[in-house]
Amino acid sequence: MYFSRATYTLDEARSKIESYCAYQERCHKEVREKLLKMNMIPEAIDQIIGHLIQENYLNEERFAKAFARGKYHQKSWGRVRIRMELKQRDISEFIIREALKETEEGYEETLHALALKRLEQIREKNPLKRKKKLADYLLYRGWESHLVYEKLGELIG
Repeated sequence: MYFSRATYTLDEARSKIESYCAYQERCHKEVREKLLKMNMIPEAIDQIIGHLIQENYLNEERFAKAFARGKYHQKSWGRVRIRMELKQRDISEFIIREALKETEEGYEETLHALALKRLEQIREKNPLKRKKKLADYLLYRGWESHLVYEKLGELIG
């Protein structure tokens, strides 16, 4: 079987990646991986990424803030999970700290609402098993363990 691998000129690749970045915020790692999949050589990748940064298509701080805001408000992720996900995308510690400021508004209230909602869904009667199921859920979502255990004591006793 024959597979044709598309090849792109520098201008074609630049144009395609500009659209890719304009569609939604991207981090450098995602863009680099996309360019590698397009079979671009390292020199071309560096040149295109430089262009994207210069033209403000690519901005790691803007990406990190949008990511943190989105995951916190849409998926109710806690800071631990957001930090871990940003680290996997090779975002610097300074930018991660800045991005986590996007989650400060109503943090405890969000945890409380999430815990109550999940507690209603847990059908387990045994209080210890209920506690464990709720704790596992909140920890998986990336909420700090001391806040989770505080909340368990408050809601289940």
